[in-house]
Amino acid sequence: MIEAEEVRRRTERVKQRITDAGGDVAHVGIMAVTKGFDSAAIEAAAHAGLAMIGENYAQELHGKWNEVDAATKAALEIHFIGRLQSNKVRQLAGVVDVWQSVDRARLVSEIARHDPGAAIFVQLDVSGSATQGGCPPGEASSLVAAARREGLDVAGCMAIGPQGSPPEIEKAFGEVARFADRYELEHRCMGMSADLEAAVRAGSTMVRIGTALFGNRPPRNISARGA
Repeated sequence: MIEAEEVRRRTERVKQRITDAGGDVAHVGIMAVTKGFDSAAIEAAAHAGLAMIGENYAQELHGKWNEVDAATKAALEIHFIGRLQSNKVRQLAGVVDVWQSVDRARLVSEIARHDPGAAIFVQLDVSGSATQGGCPPGEASSLVAAARREGLDVAGCMAIGPQGSPPEIEKAFGEVARFADRYELEHRCMGMSADLEAAVRAGSTMVRIGTALFGNRPPRNISARGA
């Protein structure tokens, strides 16, 4: 069971890690990644003062969001951070505030169609893992241009760090930061519970934190989570 007060204490520890890595908690946002947990995790994140919620699965997000009270919903911003099937965009429009895992032109078109003017992040592949999504940095410029032509707000970019040593991870995140600078993107969402220090040192403005806030995710029925 998730205890709201424990999540608040863990949030303070994450903030201290950001500070120790040389970041300013006023400029590095903490996104609470609640995938795999029930709606109590969303409520606990709100109790801890966290305004950004990250979710990965359409069906799971809808189920939990229906259980959250109206006052809590009004205080939160929902980011979709998982690999997104284009046929799920219509289902999620109206719930998702920021589409973070945009990595192909088809998604740009679907989001522009069902959520005109929406905020998106372009996902860059700096890990080389086919299972994590993202487009190669060399191809991402055309995706930014396409999204802007479609009237979308390209608010930032995101990336999942590679496996490796902290210097290797920091180097990969540095590439993301340089991409953001080149295209004048405000946000660089990079870094998770295990590698947030490397991300902060590389210039992250938003970290995605799950286990450091809520502990290990419970075993789940994969078929029930949706996509």
